[in-house]
Amino acid sequence: MSDFDDINQRGLVLVGCGRMGGAMLKGWLSRGLQPGTVTVIDPNLAPEWQDRGLRVNAALPERPAVVVLAIKPQMMGDALTRMPDLADTLVISVAAGTTIATFEAAFPGAPIVRVMPNTPAAIGQGISALIGNGRATEAHLDLAEALMRAVGRVVRLASEDQMDAVTGLSGSGPAYVFHLIEAMAAAGEAQGLSPQLALELARMTVAGAGALAVDADEDPAVLRQNVTSPGGTTAAGLKVLMDPQTGLPPLMARTVAAATERGRQLGRGEA
Repeated sequence: MSDFDDINQRGLVLVGCGRMGGAMLKGWLSRGLQPGTVTVIDPNLAPEWQDRGLRVNAALPERPAVVVLAIKPQMMGDALTRMPDLADTLVISVAAGTTIATFEAAFPGAPIVRVMPNTPAAIGQGISALIGNGRATEAHLDLAEALMRAVGRVVRLASEDQMDAVTGLSGSGPAYVFHLIEAMAAAGEAQGLSPQLALELARMTVAGAGALAVDADEDPAVLRQNVTSPGGTTAAGLKVLMDPQTGLPPLMARTVAAATERGRQLGRGEA
């Protein structure tokens, strides 16, 4: 039996098919979701999704199994006013900052699951955190998890209060890593490497280290120690990077805190 049997019978509605929505849709279709059961609502749908057997900007099914809201938080208010009664439908949101309470006000009685994925979902390497409301049963959570597993790993949260921190860490985190690559490449160039060589070395160093961190399943501190010889080059670099006042730890703490607080502001409706 497929995880998507009920969806293939009743249908899924995807509101927003940009990078994240498109990544999820690609993963779902590859795992057995039937295109004809998917209604995509997106006035700016990319050409790649045309003529794929999807129901594009069509009327919503009467009782869809799932509605996935994959639009920016700033667009959520307008989108919610256009949705019909979904009391018998699982509502999944992947929008940062928009709280479960907001969806409960828009969809009284509906099971709601709030999810925070990240952009590596585009290549099936994302990680998503999810939490449901009081009406979301274990079956609803299992279905939401099955949908998000199509684009990577999934963790469940104990409380919605954790979602802003998740947003600040893993939701926004890929941008931090991309900037790390930029900074490493610029530093290599400053030491005499060509821009192209410095960028290739920085990209593959970050990609390889990340893959090793996942594959080895060891504490990253152990992995760090394994490549650090006393008095060697790595130790010299880490002395700067790990400085408790000016190094990476306090900088990363401020970075994640700022992103977390912005998530809280979005949840309060602040511009």
